[in-house]
Amino acid sequence: MNIAILGLGTVGTGACEAAARSEAIKVRWIFVRPGKKVALEYQDLITSDIDDIINDPEVDVVCECMGGETPAYEYVMAAMKHGKHVVTPNKGLVSAHYRELVDCARENGVALRFTSSAGGGIPWLFNLLRTKRCDTITRVWGILNGTCNYILDTMHREGSDFDQILKSAQDLGYAEKDPTADIEGIDTLRKCVISGDLAFDGDIDPDSVPAFGISTITAKDISWFKAKGYVCRLIMSASRSEDGVSAYVEPTLFRADSLEAGTGANNNLVSLEAEELGIQSFYGQGAGKAPTGSSVIQDVIDIATGTEMLPGGYYHLPAGSTPVDNSTCTHRYYIHISNDCQGFPFQIVAEQEEDKDGFYLITKPVPVSQAHSIAQEFRSNGSFFMAGIQE
Repeated sequence: MNIAILGLGTVGTGACEAAARSEAIKVRWIFVRPGKKVALEYQDLITSDIDDIINDPEVDVVCECMGGETPAYEYVMAAMKHGKHVVTPNKGLVSAHYRELVDCARENGVALRFTSSAGGGIPWLFNLLRTKRCDTITRVWGILNGTCNYILDTMHREGSDFDQILKSAQDLGYAEKDPTADIEGIDTLRKCVISGDLAFDGDIDPDSVPAFGISTITAKDISWFKAKGYVCRLIMSASRSEDGVSAYVEPTLFRADSLEAGTGANNNLVSLEAEELGIQSFYGQGAGKAPTGSSVIQDVIDIATGTEMLPGGYYHLPAGSTPVDNSTCTHRYYIHISNDCQGFPFQIVAEQEEDKDGFYLITKPVPVSQAHSIAQEFRSNGSFFMAGIQE
């Protein structure tokens, strides 16, 4: 099977290397932006004209590894309209344009695969879809951002401040120069949307999913957690509700003997719960050149061999966006807020400590929607951090 790879960054290079290990796959083109320097071994495959790929009848699959929404969206839509299958690890693209991509694939009779867009090299979406074939999934959740997990795990082990560990993560290549998408939960939110879409046959609007990241966590928060026997991890969660889904991203406190607490460094751990199967968890490297690049090529091989993991409903989405309702999902929260917090609803508080740095609160069980509304209001007024508590 002939493929074209769009982009020769970390993932694109990993896909090229994985393709070279498969006798069934041949890289026919590599698209790069004009002026980009490429390794000598790829020179004969390079083009900066996307039409070379779109109009080549010998190209069976286009692997979009560029990242971002534009021009990736335009390129993959054009590829599918020209009868080419598409594989992409681009979580931003898939979460933002899920319906348009699925509709275009269906209308043109091509495959759209994106199992590397959440979990990287972990066979997460693959097994989620496999489970759906004969069971009903009720919930998905887990750690899906290696950058945040590295920062939180290191803070727990070393007791260092957030800014110091973020700098270390950047030096090691675990965090981008601009880490906003990771530390504010945006990357995890996109993976939450994709996982929820597939688990619940939905079309979740990313703007309807609240996300609270880890950028305001302090070493003192970590010290408090450790004293109480907790470990903090950034978690995405999506579950079925009566009229739609509950979906959110937030730091969460787990007991030290939990699987999530034991997931260290930049690893991922993601789980599903199904009515018959119960809970299944998947662990491993969630990003990087080799894991994600190999997952891209696994999707290509599935297309080549006719392996179809997607249930029939995948190509027939319900009308309109899937409603997100977090008002019926309730649990306790840890909240650290500055002493100057006029208007804070202390009536939700069950336990309270105070020092010169602020209040350390444990709430009664409150709806997720209320907690995120409080976070949105008080985070802008000063020091604020919150984490859900896994009971």
